[in-house]
This record gives sequence, C-alpha cells and structure tokens, in this order.
Amino acid sequence: MDSAGDPRPVPSTTFFDAVGGEPTFRRLVDRFYAGIADDPLLRPMYPEGDLGPATERMTLFLMQYWGGPNTYSAQRGHPRLRMRHAPFRIGPAERDAWLRHMRRAVDELDLPPELAATLWDYLERSAYFMVNVMEDPAVG
Repeated sequence: MDSAGDPRPVPSTTFFDAVGGEPTFRRLVDRFYAGIADDPLLRPMYPEGDLGPATERMTLFLMQYWGGPNTYSAQRGHPRLRMRHAPFRIGPAERDAWLRHMRRAVDELDLPPELAATLWDYLERSAYFMVNVMEDPAVG
C-alpha cells in the first residue's frame, strides 16, 4: 500500500530494469568477450572455438543475478560459480586481466555513476572470489 492509501502494491524496479534490461547486459558481455577473444592469458581458458556459448551463459547469469529472467537456472541449475571455475587456474594475473576487460565493458555502457558503481562493485568482488591460485608460477 502506498502512502496515499492505495491498496495496490507499489512496483519496485530491479537493477536489471534500472540499467535497461537484457540489451544492456548483452552489450556488457559482448564487449567483455570481444576483449577476451584476443587475450593471450584468458582465451585459452575457453576451450570452445566459438565464444558464443560462454557469452550466452554469462549474459543469462548476470541478467538473472540482477533481477531479470531465471533462464540461467532453468537451463543450468544453481550457478555454483567457484565449482564451475575450479578446473581453471585463476591467479592474480588472470583476475586482473579479467577485470581490465570487464572495466572497459562497464565503462562503455555509459550508465549513471551510481548504477555503474553498483555493477562494478559486484564484478570486482566476484573476480577476487574466483581466485584459486595465490602464487605466480613465473615467480616461484
């Protein structure tokens, strides 16, 4: 009920809606994977010759996470991000490369600063969460 006594629920806007919905997440992920395609450190982590399936999975995941359709879970089950990424060596160098590509992609969305900051905070925390190797093999 709103403050005027209207019994109808007040609609809430999800982050998904606030940033422009599916087209925004598709632009974000497409731009991100355009960088990954030519990255010598990260490209080998994607064994598929075509990055299309990885692009679609990430797009669906991010849309669902931010309040969009639950297509990701309907198709793939629980995200289990760390488990799905466990087979890959993700150290500080991989994390930082991932973040460089994602930073560029977020900046190109030209979102209002508060929305961009919210999105970036999540992406940055996620990148740090995925690290599963702390040392740099070239140094050790």
